Amino acid sequence: MNKVRKRTKIVATISDKNCEPDFIRQLYEAGMDVVRINSAHLDLSGALRIIRNVREVSDKIAILIDTKGPEIRTTLCDNPITVKKGKTIKIAGDPEQKSSQDMLYVSLRRFVEEIPLGAMVMIDDGEIELKAVRKEGDILVCKAENDGIIGSRKSVNVPGVKIELPSLTDKDRVFIKMAAENDIEFIAHSFVRSRQDALDVQAEIDKYKSGIKIIAKIENQEGVENITDILEVVYGIMVARGDLAIEIPYEKIPSIQRMIISRCIYCRKPVIVATQMLHSMIANPRPTRAEVSDIANAIYSQTDAIMLSGETANGKYPVEAVRTMTKVAIEVERNKEKFLDTPFINVTGEISSYLAKVAVETSIRIGAKGIIADTSGGRTIKDMAAYRGYNLILAQCYTTRAMRELALSYGVYTSYQERRESIDEFIRIALDKMTTTHDFNGDDVVVVLAGNFSGGSGFSFIEVGTVDYLVNRARISGKPG
Repeated sequence: MNKVRKRTKIVATISDKNCEPDFIRQLYEAGMDVVRINSAHLDLSGALRIIRNVREVSDKIAILIDTKGPEIRTTLCDNPITVKKGKTIKIAGDPEQKSSQDMLYVSLRRFVEEIPLGAMVMIDDGEIELKAVRKEGDILVCKAENDGIIGSRKSVNVPGVKIELPSLTDKDRVFIKMAAENDIEFIAHSFVRSRQDALDVQAEIDKYKSGIKIIAKIENQEGVENITDILEVVYGIMVARGDLAIEIPYEKIPSIQRMIISRCIYCRKPVIVATQMLHSMIANPRPTRAEVSDIANAIYSQTDAIMLSGETANGKYPVEAVRTMTKVAIEVERNKEKFLDTPFINVTGEISSYLAKVAVETSIRIGAKGIIADTSGGRTIKDMAAYRGYNLILAQCYTTRAMRELALSYGVYTSYQERRESIDEFIRIALDKMTTTHDFNGDDVVVVLAGNFSGGSGFSFIEVGTVDYLVNRARISGKPG
């Protein structure tokens, strides 16, 4: 059992070059809830090795596979390419060629014909700025606006230029098939621009009759403008600030981030804030004050999850980075509001949705130790999580898949329990378990929220009492008359 009692979830990116079970276990114990696998930087064998090792560590860690989507990247290079301000650099479109000091190749073959002269070509999340000055046949000649280094497979953005790209690449399809075959929980699809992009991904998932859930990565103006439509057809959202801050003026990112988080909470959809949250910890053991404030602001904005990328994938201090996020989360959660009075919406039935809000409010008013609730698919638990209550939601899941999917939801800790025939049996088994996993004492007050035990869905039962009272009542009620 992960003993960390933060409420905000942590997603950590893992590389196949450093994915041994002991390492993953250290991250998990430090506070990691979800492992992210970036398909842009590894092949199938590397991804499968990570998946195998994660499952060995715990059946509660969710796995999120990041697919490339309609993106453009530089190709592999044997040696880093040095860029000097004022010098020219040539770009050509050919995913099969290796980039070098003489020619920078990108993954889109028609790249040169799509880029107008005068456009700014941004490499590696905007670290390198190149201005398109002329074309020489199928080569784009650019002038470097700053010094820098370009490595393999770095992102390429052209702000203000709409480039027609398919929703899915061939590599995306290969990774989605692999994810379905290995019962992966989430696909985080890059550069989702519209509802149709998400539906195209869902159609690919449906080919394999898979329950994989889609997390739409919002990385450009189109995605922001279409957020309401996108939310209708996906499981959750990732605010991917790296590309977003290149495609959109950077001063607009904080307000966009808050807007997306608010929309996700209203719709009962998990939301992740990502990119450079602890970027300095790739090389340094301590975060900057600005990074700590960035994490805190995301948590004050009530995000479900925060994400680490290079910090854990190839940084020098991966465990320390997770531990830093955990410490900041616990401190901020202690000082922010204990209940978010988000508008009531009927997502799981009127009675169930009403009881979800009542349970969270009641648990705070009476100083409960936690809320115990059952779930089959997780919808009722996500409804409760939207109120961002201070008390943990201790979800008793009837499937291991639901258990892992809830790893992205605010304040939720899960355990597996077989479906019981009576509410009394459910309460007794759940509380017996919680006395060891969550240090419940006999005089601790808990709120119990449960569903229809004849196979229905949603909440239909709520009870409040001390652990001793509820366990004794359940045992007496469970005895044959």
